Amino acid sequence: MYGINCKKFRRQYKKSLSEFKDWTQKSHAEDWIIYPENCSLRLSLDEVALSEGELYTVLTSKIARGRKGSLVAIIKGTKNEEVIDKILKINRNVRLKVKEITLDMAGSMKLIAKRCFPNAMQVVDRFHVQKLAIEAVQELRIQYRWEAIDLENEIIKQSKDKKVKPEIQIFENGDTRKQLLARSRYLLYKTREKWTESQCFRAEIVFREYPDLEKAYNLSDKLRKIYNQNITKSVAMLKLAHWFKNVEESGFKSFSTLRNTITHHYNDILNYFETRSTNAAAESFNAKIKNFRLQLRGVKDRAFFRIRLKSWGEC
Repeated sequence: MYGINCKKFRRQYKKSLSEFKDWTQKSHAEDWIIYPENCSLRLSLDEVALSEGELYTVLTSKIARGRKGSLVAIIKGTKNEEVIDKILKINRNVRLKVKEITLDMAGSMKLIAKRCFPNAMQVVDRFHVQKLAIEAVQELRIQYRWEAIDLENEIIKQSKDKKVKPEIQIFENGDTRKQLLARSRYLLYKTREKWTESQCFRAEIVFREYPDLEKAYNLSDKLRKIYNQNITKSVAMLKLAHWFKNVEESGFKSFSTLRNTITHHYNDILNYFETRSTNAAAESFNAKIKNFRLQLRGVKDRAFFRIRLKSWGEC
């Protein structure tokens, strides 16, 4: 359009116009980069797939809220020894000033946070906990859906043998049993207040046909409401104790597993109710990285991608 050769312009930008030629971290940029000046009192630790499904550990500042000054470190891989070795390159006095770090429940992340930021309070991100509860509900829905598929296949098979039209049950909203369970997926992610009129009607049918699915949904919803309430740590402990009792009475194996997981990370999960900090800023920054990679139609020169990412996102 402008009479410029794309490959030539790309080459000139990389070698002359950008900072890449004189970038001090160019030699190791494919494996790790750090910006100690962006380290703040509150950090987020997460992982992201930068290219070809390769996982990178990303440390970001919460104060920057995904904008300028967010990126503290990107390190290839998730092995705690390698990540710790790179983060320890940040001045010790700077690391000791960090007061809070949000992360998921992975043991490697907790070890990294403990070794690199010993004075920081660890806060397990609420959305990782809620995600497990939602997955427990979806697991039950999928189990019932496979049973519905088997039932429908059996009805069709018998009808073919008898050479008659298959009599497949259709509910009031026009869904078959298989469709009912498949189309209930998204409404089970949301609170009742956010259901549309058709979703309310579908939920009424699916809960009537599968009472256990309603019990599982209610357990997930109660956990979400505990997080949504502006309560103190001590009140949260009491509400979680009641929730544990409800889980025990339900007899759902997946929720019992979730209860045990929460118990193992109990203190770090409860720390959320002191500061109400989440990994939202880190997730926003990770989405920003993925969006930039999508605009580039993939990444060939990984080292150059790092500095372009810094320039584009004003990290």
